[in-house]
Amino acid sequence: MQALIFDFDGTILDTESSEFRAWQEVYWTYGAELSLDYWLPFVGNNSLPFDPVGHLEALLGVGLDRAEVEARVERRKAELNRELKPLPGVVEYIEAAQAMGLGLALASSSSRAWVEGHLGRLGLLSAFQVVCTKEDVALTKPDPALFLRAAEALGVRPRQALAIEDSLNGVRAARAAGAFTVAVPNPITRHLDLGEADLLLNRLDDLPLWELVQIARGRRLFPVV
Repeated sequence: MQALIFDFDGTILDTESSEFRAWQEVYWTYGAELSLDYWLPFVGNNSLPFDPVGHLEALLGVGLDRAEVEARVERRKAELNRELKPLPGVVEYIEAAQAMGLGLALASSSSRAWVEGHLGRLGLLSAFQVVCTKEDVALTKPDPALFLRAAEALGVRPRQALAIEDSLNGVRAARAAGAFTVAVPNPITRHLDLGEADLLLNRLDDLPLWELVQIARGRRLFPVV
């Protein structure tokens, strides 16, 4: 293994819980309900966008001021996200990857401004040699393009990379690219079946990076059939 490729939302920072909570709170103000079961298929999948305002209008049977509703959600998301810190194990994995001489990249279906803004606030942006976002590809996850581009930019083959993901769409994208894929669910995505990953961890800090690299190398040499 020569590289480590992180997803961002829900993997480095639990922005997915913030977004769901912000929309859920807005639905409640209208006496409507946004269920997690309805929300989950859209997590990590910009290729299948969800229109919460349109969905809310359909539930209510009336039109809404889209700009006003979306502005309320953005303000609430910003409040929630300001309190967020990197998820357990993230900083340790970044430091371990640097110590081991692994290439570090990020592959996210979100915008560059969103990803780099948060990484900068957390003091992590300079740790990544490559940041690939939705602006860099024609198709986002579950298409493998983001992971393929990240691996290429690092100068490694996808099979030489470890991918850390939290969603089913992300897992499918990384696996399709050929990376050894580790699923680490967050409070939202733990309700999904992430069994398609090569390895499933409850938390990233459940397993040190050096041990994960050994597992990945072993499975590449002796694949499970």
